[in-house]
Amino acid sequence: MSSTAENGDAVPGKQNEEKTYKKTASSAIKGAIQLGIGYTVGNLTSKPERDVLMQDFYVVESVFLPSEGSNLTPAHHYPDFRFKTYAPLAFRYFRELFGIKPDDYLYSICSEPLIELSNPGASGSLFFLTSDDEFIIKTVQHKEAEFLQKLLPGYYMNLNQNPRTLLPKFYGLYCMQSGGINIRIVVMNNVLPRAMRMHLTYDLKGSTYKRRASRKEREKPNPTFKDLDFLQDMHEGLYFDTETYNALMKTLQRDCRVLESFKIMDYSLLLGIHILDHSLKDKEEEPLQNAPDAKRPGMQKVLYSTAMESIQGPGKSADGIIAENPDTMGGIPAKSHKGEKLLLFMGIIDILQSYRLMKKLEHSWKALVYDGDTVSVHRPSFYADRFLKFMNSRVFKKIQALKASPSKKRCNSIAALKATSQEILSSISQEWKDEKQDLLTEGQSFSSLDEEALGSRHRPDLVPSTPSLFEAASLATTISSSSLYVGEHYPHDRTTLYSNSNIDFRDLK
Repeated sequence: MSSTAENGDAVPGKQNEEKTYKKTASSAIKGAIQLGIGYTVGNLTSKPERDVLMQDFYVVESVFLPSEGSNLTPAHHYPDFRFKTYAPLAFRYFRELFGIKPDDYLYSICSEPLIELSNPGASGSLFFLTSDDEFIIKTVQHKEAEFLQKLLPGYYMNLNQNPRTLLPKFYGLYCMQSGGINIRIVVMNNVLPRAMRMHLTYDLKGSTYKRRASRKEREKPNPTFKDLDFLQDMHEGLYFDTETYNALMKTLQRDCRVLESFKIMDYSLLLGIHILDHSLKDKEEEPLQNAPDAKRPGMQKVLYSTAMESIQGPGKSADGIIAENPDTMGGIPAKSHKGEKLLLFMGIIDILQSYRLMKKLEHSWKALVYDGDTVSVHRPSFYADRFLKFMNSRVFKKIQALKASPSKKRCNSIAALKATSQEILSSISQEWKDEKQDLLTEGQSFSSLDEEALGSRHRPDLVPSTPSLFEAASLATTISSSSLYVGEHYPHDRTTLYSNSNIDFRDLK
């Protein structure tokens, strides 16, 4: 999807203005979409379910819908047109994989008029939203539709391995032919629900070259900002608990590796931020005008369509925020650097850009004029690495557990060392006293022996004296500075502890 009408802005003040796309009125396009999808999905229900085969990805079914009607098609007041459906059985499988029943699909698209959205991107595509907020319908170029059709086998394999993904969920690829004009459309999941106000919306590529919202875009009621705007507004990033952060990064890494394997680049992360602290104020100021269709039976939500469902696992902090705000619409809980509670809605968009010759030439030309690493067009492997690095280091961050400050740690360690030193000194002092008493006792027993056999009663090295105050202070200093190593590496035996003194006890043996 282009950078993104999915912010849910219906075209303001242009209800009476008729938009055209390829010289075709948007009302005619919307009508043809509903008639064509209504016919093809209804016709598909008569076909038995079976495994998807390789040839199913390349099947194209076509039906002609004249304005006066036919035996198979209803009459309508639009110009005659032909409606083509690409890979109908494969897309039926994709819809079933995401839990979309045929009746729900038809009800979402055909029961109410489609809502036309504004498009802040440069693609010129038209965007339509279903009235129940479930699906986005976008017009695509011939090359994009052709690339998606070639992508389908790999897309099928990836979804079977990993249905939880932030990549677009494709539910159908169609083409309307009228008056020699082909208008191709793709049906996808809606990333940003209209029922939840997005206080900030960003289109992020991980590139800094000209990645700032234009003045015209900034004047809109709900503008879509870009990378440089995010770095200015959210310079500290967005914070998650550990489990949610790991799940989000795991999903982004897997998705980028898939895109790289398909040689896809120039994609974006569409990020919508709902500030929970502002939601109460918003409800007081204005009533909710964009609520989903409450008439839908069962209000069944599409599996893995929300941001929280699409990442690789739930976060721990989700329970607390959901308890306070039960209607989170599947947003991922986070916090800003200011401590504000947030709900994030996101998805990877614009994935139908392959790194073909024209893109290579565009990058080469821009690299000559500007820094080649900052432009958005780049080879797929570099683009994926730069995209992930930007998301990991600048956008999404992990909340770190609080740790004791270094000064407190130092004070605690010094106090512990002093206490240990005092204990060691007291034990040494007691051992000095015990040793002195033993030696004095031994000396008295020696007095009964012959002086000639003993040699001398008054050898100064036999009776150690009590350490002087200077020696005790020196010993305390030595032990205080090395007690940590004594406790960890050396046994507290007598020889080791006495090694700091000047007395040689070998003569006592």
